[in-house]
Amino acid sequence: MSASVDLAAGVSGNLGAVAYGLAAIGPGVGIGLVFGHSIEAMARQPEAMPIIRQNMFLGFALCEVLALLGLVVPFIFK
Repeated sequence: MSASVDLAAGVSGNLGAVAYGLAAIGPGVGIGLVFGHSIEAMARQPEAMPIIRQNMFLGFALCEVLALLGLVVPFIFK
């Protein structure tokens, strides 16, 4: 019983790091999808490249905001 309590006490100090690691997975996948599909769309319709590029950077910024929120939230709830 005491070994599990000691383990839980040791893990609780690193819970913010674990939470940020899990929170970074989603935006990382999202950024990959945004850029991958944007390149595919530019290859299919080169004449729409300015609009696609604008939407690509907007999608990148929104995904990055989620990653930054994942960094800040563990510090708020500490």
